[in-house]
Amino acid sequence: MTSSSRPKRPPHKTRSAKRPTEQDKRSRSERTAQLAQLFSGESGPERIAKKMARAGLCSRRDAEVWIKDGRVAVNGNTLESPAYNVKPDDQVTVDGKPLVKEEPPRLWRYYKPRGLVVSNRDEKDRKTIFDALPAHLPRVISVGRLDLDSEGLLLLTNSGDLARVLELPDTGWTRKYRVRVRGRVDTDKLSALADGITIDGIHYRGILAQLDRQSASNAWLTIALKEGKNREIRKVMDHLGYTVSRLIRISYGPFQLNDMDEESVEEVKTSILLDQLGLPRGKADPAEVSPATLRATHQGQGNKQGRPTSQRPTSGRPASGRPASKRPASKRPASKRPASQRPPSKGSPHADHQRKKTRRPS
Repeated sequence: MTSSSRPKRPPHKTRSAKRPTEQDKRSRSERTAQLAQLFSGESGPERIAKKMARAGLCSRRDAEVWIKDGRVAVNGNTLESPAYNVKPDDQVTVDGKPLVKEEPPRLWRYYKPRGLVVSNRDEKDRKTIFDALPAHLPRVISVGRLDLDSEGLLLLTNSGDLARVLELPDTGWTRKYRVRVRGRVDTDKLSALADGITIDGIHYRGILAQLDRQSASNAWLTIALKEGKNREIRKVMDHLGYTVSRLIRISYGPFQLNDMDEESVEEVKTSILLDQLGLPRGKADPAEVSPATLRATHQGQGNKQGRPTSQRPTSGRPASGRPASKRPASKRPASKRPASQRPPSKGSPHADHQRKKTRRPS
């Protein structure tokens, strides 16, 4: 078949990326400035309930109740209403004890198992994730939620402001899931989800769904979305005629579930968090981890220690088993004699035998 008679391939259709508007750029800049102020610890006047919540003492709702009960005072004056803004220099006391200084934002990865509710209080008195968390953790809140029957990665933080930023769809962090559904899957239905779908008057943004494995009775899918409304994947799959039998969140933005065990908790290094938020590192953080290690770790290519699996150690013994030379290779003199005529080195096991063999008789 000649090149002229070969059938031409249809042009590959690519979606043009939506250019950010001036409003998007402005909101992103404001969000970055808000986060930078949050990590620096510099804050202006703020509501008393918010300040108490940021200190990890209680929730805002509980703080309002405590204020109405007369348990909170500012500069020696008992507050009667939560509608009060405190300044950074104000002295706040709760039950006569000074309010502790709020900690900088911190973030943890948590493997939520099935059967736990992501809520501080449950009206049905079911067990929550906060009942199962280790006692050494400070007061934390969840970044988004996973329903009772879902499992996988859940981010926890001690900062409500940070949680709200990470939950916003405009932040651009993708949530990725492994989903098992019953029945045989039509890939055309999955592809149509990329344009979004409206179910019972609720519009869901574009969803990327891919068929990974199909068996006789069920199929495994990989689903990625940026919004994450209440039970979104289950409702969308049910609308397409597929019942979800298992749902595992494997990543939230750059943070991966990897090989974590159920109910295990691992803190994210501050330097990694700042890098992912586009903020400069603090004075104590630059040596914590390199950008190359950061990228490899969050692309799923790193090991538990955070070192990329393709990266060889720079010290110790190389793969050949010989000790690495301290002299640079470019400055090492090349030998002019063939390898077969070179004398063995002092450390060679054949050195003594070679000297005895060539020794002249007296």
